[in-house]
Amino acid sequence: MGGFFGTISTKDCVNDLFYGTDYHSHLGTKRAGLVTFDKERGFSRAIHSLERDYFRSKFEDELSDFCGTEGIGVISDTDPQPIIVNSHLGRYAVVTVAKINNQREIADELLSLRMHLSEQSANKINQTELVALLINMGNSFLDGINRVYQKIKGSCSMLILTENGLIAARDFLGRTPIVIGHKEWKDENGTDHKAYAIASETTSFPNLGFKPMRDLGPAEIVKITTDGVEVLQPAFKRCQICSFLWVYYGFPASTYEGINTEAVRERNGKMMGEKDDVEADLVCGIPDSGVGMALGYAEGKGIPYKRAVLKYTPTWPRSFTPGNQSRRDLVAKMKLIPNEALLKDQRVVFCDDSIVRGTQLRDNVKEFFENGAKEVHVRISCPPLVYGCPFIGFTASKSDLELITRRIIRDFEGDDKAKLDKYAESDSPEYQRMVSEIGRRLGLSSLKFARLEDLVASIGLPKSHVCTHCFDGSSYDQDQGGEFFG
Repeated sequence: MGGFFGTISTKDCVNDLFYGTDYHSHLGTKRAGLVTFDKERGFSRAIHSLERDYFRSKFEDELSDFCGTEGIGVISDTDPQPIIVNSHLGRYAVVTVAKINNQREIADELLSLRMHLSEQSANKINQTELVALLINMGNSFLDGINRVYQKIKGSCSMLILTENGLIAARDFLGRTPIVIGHKEWKDENGTDHKAYAIASETTSFPNLGFKPMRDLGPAEIVKITTDGVEVLQPAFKRCQICSFLWVYYGFPASTYEGINTEAVRERNGKMMGEKDDVEADLVCGIPDSGVGMALGYAEGKGIPYKRAVLKYTPTWPRSFTPGNQSRRDLVAKMKLIPNEALLKDQRVVFCDDSIVRGTQLRDNVKEFFENGAKEVHVRISCPPLVYGCPFIGFTASKSDLELITRRIIRDFEGDDKAKLDKYAESDSPEYQRMVSEIGRRLGLSSLKFARLEDLVASIGLPKSHVCTHCFDGSSYDQDQGGEFFG
């Protein structure tokens, strides 16, 4: 997925930039970058790998190398960024949260125009540089960003650091969020100061003193200086914000479109608990994103919530992968520790956000039984993932066949693409057979998924405003939105 944070202030912004970016660490595992601008020193930039370490330990020792009153940072699941660019638009830096499916096609077109690509990541195109080249083809930043919207297939939100302010542009259909924050304070001399922040996660605001102002709308483009926020392009009406923000990768304290993540998870769990007829002694959330659902389920079902499994990750960076397979297995086990005292002889409902491949959950279920659980029931906060996501990289899956649903459909039908609409329909015989088989393969006493209408209701936005493509294959095409200004 990835996330970014930018800020502009009447005072030095480095501390806010560092910690604000760090608050997005749950969104990416590959690389991180910071860049600041100072009128005397110009741009200062650093990029580090996060694959074997944490953001803070990588950047903390070099913070003294940064200075300036404006800057942007990124936690990336894709390429090294920020990219610093010299162009006819001036010198600027850019970061993106994007999934561009037609990179090669765009790159070939640019090369045919005698433009060049210099940034490479594992011999692959750096999509942030690709975005920068498209921006450079415009007569202005506004024109260039709209070229990005017109050219790419997928999604792209971006932050641009110029020599006189920040520019933020939300994805054409609003698939990924951007929120603006503001703060005012007096320094030790009584001088008034103010700052703006712009981020993927509102979680980055409270401890830095920022108050959320508003979300950017789909395709909205703004310029931010210490004087305020200037709208360069108003929002489009059509929206397809990713529902998985609330299901999985959003931080519990964050709010998107004015809707809090944890509140959605609790509402969703309560709906399922009220309808579920299973007999159970307790409910437990699979940490972290299953906890909110489990709390709601406990309320709706009227059974106690207990921490029958706990998360333990302080010794390992979240993406660290040892070279030895036996060590990899042990690291995977370290993350969740069953509490035998609470599991023994109990009928337990475990709530989790989703099932992608099913491998980790299968191993967890085996351990729950080994630690004395009498029954293990699993409740999932979203419908089965039947379609791969072409818009946001929320998993590392490179093929739809990595989804347990598609492997089962292939086994049933001889073709993993057969009757997908039926397998995505929660009342169909195909759906019931698929869910039963998932439960059997994972060794569960029972398995149920949230219904799509309940997930949408728990979010509280109209179905037409929320992307549910991975569940039901529905989504608006990107090229449909141009006339829908709000």
